[in-house]
Amino acid sequence: MFNSVGDVIGTLQSIYSFMIIGYVLLSWLPNARESFIGVFLAKLVEPYLGIFRRFIPPIGGMLDLSPIIALFALRFVAMGLVAVIEFLIP
Repeated sequence: MFNSVGDVIGTLQSIYSFMIIGYVLLSWLPNARESFIGVFLAKLVEPYLGIFRRFIPPIGGMLDLSPIIALFALRFVAMGLVAVIEFLIP
């Protein structure tokens, strides 16, 4: 199923990215974040997004760009982790 550690890290990064995107999309629907899925995703995603929300304020009070920056950061960290692991374990 997985040929390398990089595949596992890439898959985990993709799953978490989709969770972030799903959580953001739930904010567009009324009361969706109060549903079981919304609460579940909030418990998993909000601690990570909270890091970025401390430094990136919403634009105009409504447009939150922190999930976009969080997705970029997640991707770069995953790529860096794969590069370090592949360097250490040829």
